[in-house]
Amino acid sequence: MPEQKRDLYEVLEISKGASDDEIKKAYRKLAKKYHPDLNPGDKEAEQKMKEVNAAYEILSDKEKKARYDQFGFAGIDPNYAPGGGAGGYGGYGGFEDFDLGNIFDSFFGGAFSGQSTRRSTGPQRGENIRVNLTLSFEEAVFGCEKSVSVTRSEKCSDCGGTGAQAGTSAETCPVCHGTGQVKTTQRTPFGVFSSASPCSNCHGTGKVIKNPCHTCGGTGRVRKTRTIRVKVPAGIDEGQTISLRGEGHGGLNGGPSGDLYVTVSVRPHKLFKRNGQDILLEMPISFVQAALGATLTVPTIDGKVQYELPEGTQTGTVFRLKGSGVPNPSGRGRGDQYVKVNIEIPRNLSSEQKEILRNFDSAVGESQYQEQKGFFAKLKDLFNK
Repeated sequence: MPEQKRDLYEVLEISKGASDDEIKKAYRKLAKKYHPDLNPGDKEAEQKMKEVNAAYEILSDKEKKARYDQFGFAGIDPNYAPGGGAGGYGGYGGFEDFDLGNIFDSFFGGAFSGQSTRRSTGPQRGENIRVNLTLSFEEAVFGCEKSVSVTRSEKCSDCGGTGAQAGTSAETCPVCHGTGQVKTTQRTPFGVFSSASPCSNCHGTGKVIKNPCHTCGGTGRVRKTRTIRVKVPAGIDEGQTISLRGEGHGGLNGGPSGDLYVTVSVRPHKLFKRNGQDILLEMPISFVQAALGATLTVPTIDGKVQYELPEGTQTGTVFRLKGSGVPNPSGRGRGDQYVKVNIEIPRNLSSEQKEILRNFDSAVGESQYQEQKGFFAKLKDLFNK
């Protein structure tokens, strides 16, 4: 006995009475799941795709859907006999000959059915190139000009990018007539399906080159190593990227070139560290300088500057040198430099030096050590509790 056809709503995995939007979503989901391009050589998926297409063809048509909802398959195919053979094409009726590619184009924007092949015959933008560039700390702060070497595909100068020998030209493919596609029609139990595939004779380009250029081998492009000058803006930081338009690989079929992206790495500095637009510096000072104050010579990225250190400066104190930081890449001002002073305790003292320090310690009153005084007061309160 001939096989009973499945309910169309069951085929699309939706319930009867589903809205138009639900029908479209169900079709889109199943089309992605069973499309032959995503399941090459899978006969079962191919058969399910045909069944899904046939169901959608009916349920997406309000008139056919209404007849099917009321009378079942008999409403869309008068030759249909329940439990028997299917009349028309698979018993679905009203579904004679349509281009499968058109349905997919409307849903997926040409993602299937050879749409991408059609685009390949037109101008194509060249690919981008990415390189790394290492800078010194100063080069990153103040900007500079550097050279980078790139190997890229460029239009062949001997053939002008056509791929054909000088004096000749590419000819229209006699198989696809310049479309880059070959359309095939297949009659199935669900109807006559039309689909397009890349032309094997011209590899989807729509052109045939009988006399290829000896320099580029008919590709229209050659590999060249170029030295590109890069203007590095002042204030660029680690990991940031400079974009050079049109310095990437050359395009195809008259398309524009891609871009060159230069990503920056910055070597560490011996003294300075960077925090955004600010520069950080840790500087050792002596006990005497901290106690009595001093005129410090402080290194900055611009050179040495003088700073008046006040007496009684404590270790870990941070002072700011305004405007001595990194220039803002936008050109608006500069950051600051922050200097942290650390008091260095002398080592390897002589007996005489130790005696001097003992005398000094005896001469200094407890009130002159404010932090010690505060600490021991807190300690005393703690133990009294």
